[in-house]
Amino acid sequence: MINDNVIAYAPDKDQRTALQANAKTLEAYLSWCEVVIRTRMQLYFLEECSHSDIKVHEPPNHHSDWSALATYIRRQHLDFRSQLLLILALVPYVKPQVFDVFLSRNEGTDRPYTEFGCVEYQGMYVATGETLAFLLGGSSVETKLEIQSFLTNKKEKSSVRGDDEHVLLSLMTVESERHVNPLKDTLILAPEHVPRFTTGQAYKVALGSDFPAQIIESTLSLEDVYLPEDTLEQLADIKDWVNFGSILQHDWNMKDKIRVGFRALFYGPPGTGKTISVTALGNTLGKNVYKVDLSRVHSKYIGETEKNLEKVFRFAEQNEALLFFDEADAVFGQRTQTTNSNDQYANQHVSYLLQRIERFDGLVVLASNYKENFDDAFFRRFESVVHFSLPNSEQRLRLWKEGFSDKAPLDDDINFNDIAIQYPLSAAHIMNVIRHVSLRSLAKGGIAIRYQDVLNGIEREQGRKVSPRW
Repeated sequence: MINDNVIAYAPDKDQRTALQANAKTLEAYLSWCEVVIRTRMQLYFLEECSHSDIKVHEPPNHHSDWSALATYIRRQHLDFRSQLLLILALVPYVKPQVFDVFLSRNEGTDRPYTEFGCVEYQGMYVATGETLAFLLGGSSVETKLEIQSFLTNKKEKSSVRGDDEHVLLSLMTVESERHVNPLKDTLILAPEHVPRFTTGQAYKVALGSDFPAQIIESTLSLEDVYLPEDTLEQLADIKDWVNFGSILQHDWNMKDKIRVGFRALFYGPPGTGKTISVTALGNTLGKNVYKVDLSRVHSKYIGETEKNLEKVFRFAEQNEALLFFDEADAVFGQRTQTTNSNDQYANQHVSYLLQRIERFDGLVVLASNYKENFDDAFFRRFESVVHFSLPNSEQRLRLWKEGFSDKAPLDDDINFNDIAIQYPLSAAHIMNVIRHVSLRSLAKGGIAIRYQDVLNGIEREQGRKVSPRW
């Protein structure tokens, strides 16, 4: 359960917006795919055609499109071939009639055209490597060999991050029986990846209880989190990297000048919004957030800790998940003096973890309550260091006023302005008080919530008698 509390507004509206954005992008790409197919068929059958090459039909412009589909294409820097492959893999789910043109029969053999490559798979008509080769090169043997080489051993290659096309292939369904000719392999998205490109929602991978990272969730986006303006600006920087990082690296030729991935450190007192901001960031970016439990990563056996960590990072890379390490100072703080073998192994594990974080080309966030526990060298490892401060009186006033339900029977004697000024509570403490007094009211038949009830709730929350600041 997440304890950092903020005000929620309308997450359902964000989900509808994401769905609408994806639908618009999908329609554009499906239209493009249909034009590509039509042009190839005209060229192949020597029909009248105003083009000599399908590549005159450029994919839709996605640089100002923030749908999940466009963002993925931009982030992975997919070229013409890869974008066509991705859309072919989506067609059976969103517009299967696009492939109806491939159902025509060869009049000479009275059989379907084998060169089209489409096959039935689990009740759907789907493309194969043969289909992709046909669309890209018609009857070209060279194109067939290129696609055959591309698809060979795709399962093994797709597990290695760095090759954008093979990362794309890792999203495909892997058939239980592999074909001798990889051109016969089906090109269809695995069901767990379909929601990302259709509804805009990240698929929640079901992991066993022994996996050392578990998903954490909230319904909030960054727009719902009430934080100081400078903190929100720093969070926006992280969002910009996710949206524009691929363009910066590839289109602006910065790949050899900046590190892969993005590392952020969130620090500040408990209850200031660090954890909820991580989950809100994940929602805004369409990423699942996985919190790593380092106590379950550590093993007494040599090499096992590194294997457990690699399992987590590989999973996050393949699923584009956001990794979250909470209470980072307990693990990454200034390393201990090596007085025995246990200290030596602990330092080795920390060193490996830091190196793996630096090689991770996704988004990783570390959180800590205490900045002082880290040395200067540690901070240089981060692209962003975000301070989460306790809310000021103005921010506390908004939390008090907007935190209660509209149905809460608040007594007229409650002066939230005085409470906000006198009691410097965190957002989490304020929401805990609101929850407490609201439940007490309901338990007593919905009686009015009085000023003294709020003060009693504050005292209860802090576990001691509270006095005003003056």
